[in-house]
Amino acid sequence: MRSVAFLAMLAFAAACQPGAAPQSVTAPPVDRETLAFVQAACGDCHAVENSALSPNPLAPEWPRIANQRGLTALTLRRWLIDAHNYPEEMDFDIDGPDVDRIAAYMLTLQREGYEPPIQ
Repeated sequence: MRSVAFLAMLAFAAACQPGAAPQSVTAPPVDRETLAFVQAACGDCHAVENSALSPNPLAPEWPRIANQRGLTALTLRRWLIDAHNYPEEMDFDIDGPDVDRIAAYMLTLQREGYEPPIQ
């Protein structure tokens, strides 16, 4: 049920930019500090790198999130601010600078022709 609610939230966020497809992002290499930060903050539940499955089957892989149709830095940032307010086991607050850091990293996971990993 939580997966359905999560996917509904993603669809709502994507609806903010109708018709926009994930862009092929040519991103600079992610620095080790940022990768260590996202792995420490989020990696216990989410796969935070391409081609990996999430340790928690109820937590979507970040590339799956990043490649949602219509996702932008703004819609992703808004979603991250409120994403973990429920259910109780996901009670996880992220402050403004960390939200920006996580969103910027997640957008580096966008790929043209993205195919989610088989679960």
